[in-house]
Amino acid sequence: MKKLWQSYFFALTMTVAPALSVAADFPNAPIRLIVPFAPGGGNDTIARVIGKKISESLNTPVVIENRPGANGIIASEMVAKSKPDGSTLLMANIGSHGVNPSLYKRLSYDAISDFEPVSLLGTSPNVLVVHPSLKVKTLQQLIAYAKANPGKLSYGSNGAGSSQHLAGALFASAFGLDMIHIPYKGTGPMMTDLVGGQISLSFGNIIAVLPQLNAKSLIPLAVTTPGRSAMLPDVPALSEMVPGFEAVVWWGIVVAKGTPPAIVATLNREIRKALAAPDAAMSLGQAGVDPKANSPDEFAAFIRAEITKWAKIVQATGASAD
Repeated sequence: MKKLWQSYFFALTMTVAPALSVAADFPNAPIRLIVPFAPGGGNDTIARVIGKKISESLNTPVVIENRPGANGIIASEMVAKSKPDGSTLLMANIGSHGVNPSLYKRLSYDAISDFEPVSLLGTSPNVLVVHPSLKVKTLQQLIAYAKANPGKLSYGSNGAGSSQHLAGALFASAFGLDMIHIPYKGTGPMMTDLVGGQISLSFGNIIAVLPQLNAKSLIPLAVTTPGRSAMLPDVPALSEMVPGFEAVVWWGIVVAKGTPPAIVATLNREIRKALAAPDAAMSLGQAGVDPKANSPDEFAAFIRAEITKWAKIVQATGASAD
């Protein structure tokens, strides 16, 4: 019996020791946080807040790399093919890991099997905003204008297949509107054209929209959360007119499949610490983000649920990126 226990203890040591060694040695190089969109949008803003806190905690540089294009496909494929050692992180989001699996018939990565989920970071509403030149101030006025002017309204998004795109498609489908979708490589460049009047409206993320609302450069008509947003309490939710209408943006961190569980656990711990830090929580809250961390298993279940949800919406609206 003694020999049996000695053998068991030895086997357990041989299994646990390497994992502990991997965690103790991490990180041994700068961490790259890959952002699927151009600077200026929600992905970039949150990445810089979280990256700064993780860098301070681990005493390791966290380099933010913006790799925009194809609604996160370029960045996602890049991270999926990266070395599974925790040194390359992806700002996964509703587009890359919620919408894309059903929007693209031939996707160069698998949102489930090519990644290890680490943690959700937070959620935020999109806001239906219009340029003042439209001279509409309510949702009802916008709908009436769109019906009277089919094909004349253009709505911008941060990319084909993004929540901004699908929110617009769902809105048009719900009210039988004919609007033109204009995809961009990020919220930043889209907002530049929207404020400049090159496009008519957008379901922009609240992070990018708030400064423009404060400056009276854009007019808010509705939010895409199930209920009204605390940040814009006087702006109605689209669900008040279309029950069940919801297009909440979310962000999270994933790494390449095969990354050791000990490293995933370390990153999860650091993300929880970062989101709990008063300065980070304040920065995110002021930007309209509701910080939310969870476990790797919980985040995996969340991603699966999002894929199922958006597949139904893609089918209902007939949206496609191919």
